[in-house]
Amino acid sequence: MVGPKTVEAGGAASVPLVSIVRLSGVVALLGRFPALAGIDLEVGPREIVLVQGPNGAGKSTLLRLCAGLLRPESGKAEVLGHDLSVHRAAVRRSVGLLGHDTALYDDLSVVENLRFWAVASRVDGAGVGPAMDRLGLPSRLHDVAVGKLSAGQRRRVALAAVVVRRPQLWLLDEPHAGLDQSGRDLVDQLVTDAAAAGATVMLASHELDRTVDLATRHVTVAGGTITSDRPGEGGRGVEDVL
Repeated sequence: MVGPKTVEAGGAASVPLVSIVRLSGVVALLGRFPALAGIDLEVGPREIVLVQGPNGAGKSTLLRLCAGLLRPESGKAEVLGHDLSVHRAAVRRSVGLLGHDTALYDDLSVVENLRFWAVASRVDGAGVGPAMDRLGLPSRLHDVAVGKLSAGQRRRVALAAVVVRRPQLWLLDEPHAGLDQSGRDLVDQLVTDAAAAGATVMLASHELDRTVDLATRHVTVAGGTITSDRPGEGGRGVEDVL
């Protein structure tokens, strides 16, 4: 575990946090099914954590819990210092979740979607233009309704929405899905740059050929529990810039 760091939330005052995510004996239900069955996990600042495991293991549920979208049924769960039993809304404003669903509005344009997420996250909308540039979204697409874009273009817009929010915690579920080679390479760079800038990244992926070398830590989930937690080889360039 890395030592205490100072991290920033979308332009807010710097807040020292020893742990970004702290879960102890957490059970989370999907309906009546325990998708997480006693998770113990602690994640520190600037870590890049690969969450791996078979389909149905609980990877996506773990990310959604950390995003404040699920209430823990039992156990203790804190994200960014907030108790997930009572302060999930505060967590949602400070994390960036990229799920299987892009969480974009099909009837809004690219620019309108990104401005919406800037307002929802209480950050300066001046970051919308740079985010579109970073994700390779040309000006001809800026005013196009998201529903008219290709799957790969929508995925880039969803990634731009995460960038705009400047989250302390990036939660990426299969982030390379639907992207061409340049887009997949861009995801890798975004993850590395986010950690170098002080954020923490948790990503769930089956694409181990890309993500194993990217991650500073590998966590394996099976049956709703963590079965392995070991250091990774990634992020070696992160500490060089600190």
